[in-house]
Parts: sequence; C-alpha cells; structure tokens
Amino acid sequence: MSFEIDATRRLGDTIIRMSLRSNTGLTALFGPSGAGKTSVLNMVAGLLRPDAGRIAVDGAVLFDSEAGIDLPPERRRAGYVFQDGRLFPHKRVRANLVYGERLAEPAHRWIGLDDVVAFLGIGHLLDRWPRTLSGGEAQRVAIGRALLCAPRFLLMDEPLSSLDAARREEILGVIERIRDELNLPILYVSHDRGEVDRLATTVISIGAAS
Repeated sequence: MSFEIDATRRLGDTIIRMSLRSNTGLTALFGPSGAGKTSVLNMVAGLLRPDAGRIAVDGAVLFDSEAGIDLPPERRRAGYVFQDGRLFPHKRVRANLVYGERLAEPAHRWIGLDDVVAFLGIGHLLDRWPRTLSGGEAQRVAIGRALLCAPRFLLMDEPLSSLDAARREEILGVIERIRDELNLPILYVSHDRGEVDRLATTVISIGAAS
C-alpha cells in the first residue's frame, strides 16, 4: 500500500474530506479546480494540518490525530513538484539542484547529482539561469531538485498545466520513467482526463469541495 489517507480539514466555509487507499505506482487525484486536490497534497506534505484523521505512506505514519503524530515537513521526506516549477531565480540550474541535494540527510540519499542529471538529460542546462529555460526545461530541473532531496515519495501538483503540447509530451515521458524505473510512490493532481488515463495506476475522482 502506497498512500493511506483519511483526513478532514475545514478551510473557511469549505470542508475537505479525503479517504483513499492506493497501491504502488502513480495515484492521481482527478477533479475540477476548487475541489481541494492541492489541499490534500499539502496535508500529505505537512504544509496544511488536517483537523482530524490519519496519513501514511508505505506504512510510515506521517499524521495521526488520535495518536498525536504530526511529523514536520522536513521529516516526511516528500519531493514536491509545483505547477510553476518555483526555481530560485538567483541561482543557476546547478545551484538549484544542489539546494535539493543539501536538504537530504546523507544516510537517506539514494540518488546523486550526476545520476539525476543523466536521468533527466539536463547536463547542457547546468550553467543556465532559470529565466532562460523553456517551460519543459524548468520542470525537468524542478523534478531533478525534488529527486535530489532523497524523497520517499513525490507530490506533483498540475506539473503540466502551464506547458504547450510539445513540452507536455516531453514531461509526460519523464514522469512515466520515474513511475516505472525509480518505483517512487507518486501522488499526482490534475484536471486533465487524458493525462490521468495515461499516467495513473490508481485514479481518485474528487468532486467540488463541500
């Protein structure tokens, strides 16, 4: 079992409820904007505390309101890939990647900088500034930074939504390789049915939040 989530959180007048169990692979949260998909990712990452419930990944409990468990984000070992990449504009690509590597405790590192660069095919980008990258190149670097923080799992929030068709196809291939070759559990948010059908091993459909 990869992701086990039973969590409730009130945000203003909206109540977000999520209950899911998924097996190994890529679990997609599919639904319209405003359904609370990103809030679920943030609860798993430790950036948003549920009001009640339990969250575990591969058997490791990250949050349990009854048991009083609430691991801080840095101890959850989540690699988070955002919609817009969020690269540091004042750091070149190499420095952005090294930042991720430095977040990882040495004992937890399972992939190195050279391996990530080769896996993602970004060696030619290392000396570039983020502002000079295409959308697809920036997302490759963002994915690389997430992998270098030695994650136990990946969270991906609409990583293709800002890309044109060619760049989307490029990053779809990267995500498929991560799913198939690295065997990392992935929790993936999207409102695009075709994208979900191609990538997901488990699909959780979410309606509008109540």
